[in-house]
Amino acid sequence: MAEKTPHQNITFPLPGADVTDTGHGYLATPPSGSGPGVIVIQEWWGLTDHIKDVADRLAAEGFVALAPDLYGGWITHDGDEAGEMMSKLPAEEGARQLAGATDFLLAHEAVTSSTVGAIGFCMGGGFVLALAAQQGEKVSAAVPFYGVGQAVPESYTGLKAAVQGHYANQDQMYPPEKAQAQEQQIREESGAEVEFFYYDAGHAFHNDENLIGTYDPDLARLAWQRSVDFLRTKVA
Repeated sequence: MAEKTPHQNITFPLPGADVTDTGHGYLATPPSGSGPGVIVIQEWWGLTDHIKDVADRLAAEGFVALAPDLYGGWITHDGDEAGEMMSKLPAEEGARQLAGATDFLLAHEAVTSSTVGAIGFCMGGGFVLALAAQQGEKVSAAVPFYGVGQAVPESYTGLKAAVQGHYANQDQMYPPEKAQAQEQQIREESGAEVEFFYYDAGHAFHNDENLIGTYDPDLARLAWQRSVDFLRTKVA
């Protein structure tokens, strides 16, 4: 019988003048009790059961996974409401919460790595790239899945992480042409190791809640294994 992954809801301090300002998140630790740290960044739906499951799955693979709650407890399964919620989250505030989550994870007693990895989906994919660009040497691996939204960086000059992207050829929200241009921009501006994979699928093909009808279990499994192998190699 497989060991259960310990998890808990946690708070962490946020950078800024107000020392009482805190962020919230979901922390999953491996059965061994320790491992490399990975930030898991939500889609525009919020910190849903699917994102918590991603954190649990990473913990089962040996990582300490923290999924920050960027919406402060709000979740939805309605596309219009999700778009409205995303629009109300300034990129700067999301970045501040992720900076706090990064520092919290790096200082956590269960984390064995001197850097963190970051994986995110949809809106979270954009924030993965923003986090890597802003946190420099603290982030050694960035894994955006079909990243969109307010946080997609204009510049990648501060990025030090290796990047593995997962994008969809039938994505109407972020067409493959834009992803290919982004891949080249990251490579040219940062000099970092960059590899994007392109799948014969639609946006959100990894989300097994299948809220927009594009979930592809075979391609999701392939992208997931690539991501886990990449994080295991790069986060130390």
